[in-house]
Amino acid sequence: MPLSGEAIRTMNYVDDISVTLRRILAVLPSLTDEEKQRVAEHIKQAEPSYDSVLTALAAKK
Repeated sequence: MPLSGEAIRTMNYVDDISVTLRRILAVLPSLTDEEKQRVAEHIKQAEPSYDSVLTALAAKK
């Protein structure tokens, strides 16, 4: 079954997220330990989170 345009767009959003995460990983070595901790806390508090999206995808309808 071919993918809908909406599914393809959604997969492109995932690709955008991956690019952003690569950029974050590239910057991490230049941050201080305190800055890394603050970034980590910010990521943990972000909503929706990557995990919440995966949970929604796995949910039975």
